[in-house]
Amino acid sequence: MPNLLAEIRSRFYTALDGMTSDPAAAVELVRPSQDEKFGDYQANCAMPLAKQLGKSPRDVATEIIAKLQVDDLCETPEIAGPGFINLRLKADVLKQLTEQTVTDERLGVSATAKPRTFVIDYSAPNVAKPMHVGHIRSTAIGDSLARILRFLGHRVIGDNHLGDWGTQFGMIFYGYRNFLDADAYQANPVQELARLYRLVRQLMDFHDAVANLPKVEERLARREEEAAQATDKKQKKKLAAGLPDLRDEVTSLKNKIANVVDNPDLAQLAEEHRHIGQHVLEETAKLHAGDAENLRLWHEFMPCCLEDIEKIYRRLDITFDVTLGESFYHDQLPSVVEELKAKGLARESEGAMCIFLEGHAAPFLIQKSDGAFLYATSDLATIRYRMNTWQPDAILYVVDHRQSLHFEHLFAAARLWGYDNVELNHISFGTVLGEDNRPFRTRSGDTVGLESLLDDAVEKALEVVRESSRDLPPEAQAEVAERVGMGAIKYADLSQNRTNDYQFNLAKMVSNIGNTATYMQYAYARCRSILIKSKQDMEALRGKFPLLLDTPAERALAMELLRFSEALDLVTLDYRPNQLTSYLWTLSNKLSSFYEACPVIHPAPPEEIRNSRLLLCDLTARVLRQGLQLLGIRVVEKM
Repeated sequence: MPNLLAEIRSRFYTALDGMTSDPAAAVELVRPSQDEKFGDYQANCAMPLAKQLGKSPRDVATEIIAKLQVDDLCETPEIAGPGFINLRLKADVLKQLTEQTVTDERLGVSATAKPRTFVIDYSAPNVAKPMHVGHIRSTAIGDSLARILRFLGHRVIGDNHLGDWGTQFGMIFYGYRNFLDADAYQANPVQELARLYRLVRQLMDFHDAVANLPKVEERLARREEEAAQATDKKQKKKLAAGLPDLRDEVTSLKNKIANVVDNPDLAQLAEEHRHIGQHVLEETAKLHAGDAENLRLWHEFMPCCLEDIEKIYRRLDITFDVTLGESFYHDQLPSVVEELKAKGLARESEGAMCIFLEGHAAPFLIQKSDGAFLYATSDLATIRYRMNTWQPDAILYVVDHRQSLHFEHLFAAARLWGYDNVELNHISFGTVLGEDNRPFRTRSGDTVGLESLLDDAVEKALEVVRESSRDLPPEAQAEVAERVGMGAIKYADLSQNRTNDYQFNLAKMVSNIGNTATYMQYAYARCRSILIKSKQDMEALRGKFPLLLDTPAERALAMELLRFSEALDLVTLDYRPNQLTSYLWTLSNKLSSFYEACPVIHPAPPEEIRNSRLLLCDLTARVLRQGLQLLGIRVVEKM
C-alpha cells in the first residue's frame, strides 16, 4: 500500500534530478494542499528553483511538469499563481486505494522496510515522592512514540529509568528518623513517606532561602540601579528584562521563609534542625556506601513506593519493557570512571574527575573530589549498558527542556567514548502551565499531584458523560468517564507541539467540542452507532461491495483516510506526536461533514450507496481507533 505523499515526492525527485543539485530539499516542498479547491497535493518548489535557474517560476513549473510522470496517479497537473503545481488524484485511483485500505488490517500503513532498534527513556519519576503533573508530559510522549514506532515495524525497548537512588532517599531517611508518625506509616506508608519528604524539603528550602535571600536581593538592587542609570536603550531594555525573574525569585524565597516562620511548630523544627541539608547528604552517602540500616530501609520503602507508581501507570494504560533505575547502575559507576581515565578522556581537576569537551566552557563532571558519583556518571553507565544489551540504532531521552545542556554534554562525552554510531536524541518538551501562565501549582505553591489530577479529570469527564449519555446506567457512565478523563489528559498534552508550554485547563480538555480526545472518542462512537444500527456484519461486507465516492464529502473523507500513513511518517521525522493528533482532528472534521451531507441509515439511500457509506464509516472508525490507540487513548463504543 503506497504512502501517496512519499510516492508523489519520489516522482518529483526524478523530475527534479538534473534541474538542481539538491532535489531532496526541493521535494520537501511537495505537501498536501491546505485547501481542497487547489487539489490534493501542491508543489511549491518552482519559486525557489526559479532564483537558482534565473527563470520565471511559471516557466520552471512548466519544465517540472514536462518531466513529471504522475499520469497513472493524478489528473493533468495545473499551474496556479506564480508557479504552484497542483495535483488531484484520479477518481479511479482514489477508489482503488481506498478499497484496498478497507480490506487491509494495517489500514494502508506498510511496515518499514528498514526496521531500527530504539531505546526510549521516558517517565522516570523519583520513586520516593508522589508523581506530579510534570510527569504526564514525559510519560505520554514517550509512550506514544513507543507505540507508533512499534506499529511502523521498529524494535522498541521502553525503559523507565527510575530515580530510586538519589538525594530524595536521604531526605526520607532523615525524616523517618526524626519526624515519623508511626501510626500513619502503619496505615498508609506511601502517604506518610510523602509527608516526610515534603517536610524535610520545606525545612531544607527554608535554610537555603535564609542563606540566599540577601544575595538575591543584592543582585536585584544592583540590576535595578544599572537599569535606571543605563542610557543606551537596548542595554536598558536588556537589563530591565531580567528584573521580573529576579523579583519573582526574591518573592519565592521570602514565601519559603514566611511559611516556616509564621508556623510556630515549623519554626521550632527549623531551629532544631539547622544543618538538615548536610545531614540529608550524609544519609544519601551512607546508602551509596552500603550502610546496612539505610539499605534495609531502602528495601522496606521501595515495594510500596513502586506499587503507588504502578497504580498510576495501570490507570493511564502505560507499560514499559524494562524498569531499570539508578540503583541498577550503581555498582557499574567506578568502572565507567576507570575506563574513561584509561582512554585519556577523563582527568583530574581540583580533585574531581572531569571530561573536557571541545566547544564547551564547563567540563563534564563525573566524580566529585570526595569520591561521590553524579547523574552524569550514571547516565554514561546507562548508555554503555544499553549499547551492550540491545545494540540500538537510536536512544531517545524524553526529558523536559531544562535538561538540554546536560544532554548536550552527555552526548558529546558518549561520542568521545566511542558511541558515535548511535542516534542520541533529547526529545525535549515544555512546561505545563496554570491559568496564570506560570508552572502549574496548587494554591499553596506545591506541584500538583498526578493522582489527584487524574481524579479531577474523571470527575469533570463524568459531568460531560452524564449530559451526553443519559441512557447509560451509572456504572457504564463511570467506565466511560474513566476513559474520557484519561484520554483528555493525554491528548491535551500530545496535541501540543512538544517543545511548547501549554496551559492546563480541565474544562477544555474534556469538552466534546474542539480538538480534544473527547471529540475523537465521540466521533468513533458515532461511527459505531451507525454500524450497529445497520445490523450489518462489517467484516463480511469488506471487499464485497464497491465504494462510490461521488459526492465532495465522500471524496474528502476517503482522501483523508489514505493520509493515515503520511501522518505517522510525519511523527517520526522529529518525534512529534502532535502530527498524529492534527491528522485525527482533521479526519474527525471530514467525518462530521460526511455525516451531515451523506445519509447512511435515515433516510435510507439506495443499497449500493448505503453499503459504500457503511464501509466508509467502518474504515473511519478503525482508523480513529488505531490512531487513538497509538496515542495511548482508549475508545468507547457508546457515548
